Amino acid sequence: MTTLAVVSAGLGRPSSTRLLADRLAEAAAQALGTDPEIETVELRDHAHAMVDATLTGFPSGDFRAAVQAVTGADGLIAVTPVFNTSYSGLFKTFFDVIERGDLEGRPVLLGATGGTARHSLAIDFAMRPLFAYLRANAMPTAVFAASEDWGSADTALPDRIARAGAELAAAIDGRPAAEKADPYEEPVPFEDLLAGR
Repeated sequence: MTTLAVVSAGLGRPSSTRLLADRLAEAAAQALGTDPEIETVELRDHAHAMVDATLTGFPSGDFRAAVQAVTGADGLIAVTPVFNTSYSGLFKTFFDVIERGDLEGRPVLLGATGGTARHSLAIDFAMRPLFAYLRANAMPTAVFAASEDWGSADTALPDRIARAGAELAAAIDGRPAAEKADPYEEPVPFEDLLAGR
């Protein structure tokens, strides 16, 4: 079964970031023509665990399961609100925990939300470099939703969402299924954990 991970860094509940993430997931699932398994990770639910993971060097508990869902998925949708011209701190902290090779070649659909269309620049100037560093395969079409996009019938947002979802689906169909790594197959030696390596 095709698996799709959705990372939402929205702070509110509900949030426009989560709304955009859900719309992108629906579009990708429809374009895939199958019924993919969708795992949504709300970063606000793991905020404390993410900080702990950056201090200890490894995720634990429910947060570990969330990281494994993201790194083991066939495709990823990553959506963040834009603050001070960049992605949110929650978003950056989550991807700081991800090992550099864990998303290598993985198709990733980028999305962002903000108050005005000017904030859309954060996708190209902040998000794309981050995923390029992680060696992920960011889709050509990213989707930015400003506040005005949600309240107007004339917005091009639905068309952009459909196009982006189709691109992600095509990228997933064109690559082999992601290997589901066994976290216990090669455990980190206890000495390395104590030494912070």
